[in-house]
Amino acid sequence: MEIILKETIDTLGQEGEIVKVKDGYARNYLIPQKKAVIVNKTALALLEKEKQAIEARLAQQQKDAEKMTAQLADKVITITKRVGDEDRLFGSVTNSDIVAGLEGMGVSVDKKSIVLKEPIKQLGEYKIPVKVGFQAIAEIAVQVIPETLAE
Repeated sequence: MEIILKETIDTLGQEGEIVKVKDGYARNYLIPQKKAVIVNKTALALLEKEKQAIEARLAQQQKDAEKMTAQLADKVITITKRVGDEDRLFGSVTNSDIVAGLEGMGVSVDKKSIVLKEPIKQLGEYKIPVKVGFQAIAEIAVQVIPETLAE
């Protein structure tokens, strides 16, 4: 089934694009959530009318992504955690911990945008990708250090 996207969806495409998806995905998720409409003459005419507004929104999203990438460039977040034998952490470092570290530096990021394959369970320095916009990814450094008794 061909549909017109009403908003940018990472796995499908950008707002205003015509994409082909499985019928069930369109009927059961995209159309009821108002994320897409079925391609027909009326929808195509409406798309032509809104094309300039869509392009302006996409350009603004691109500027916002570039601005966020510049903010995150060369950021190093230090997270202290309790450790046990062989420098293994009690618990782990998760997206929420990284978001809290970024907010402490004055950068606001949604925790869903942090791409952490699995929680960090050992001390060390890690490069963590952060989605800042459609097809734009910034990298931050996360240092996990042991919590000392003096703190």
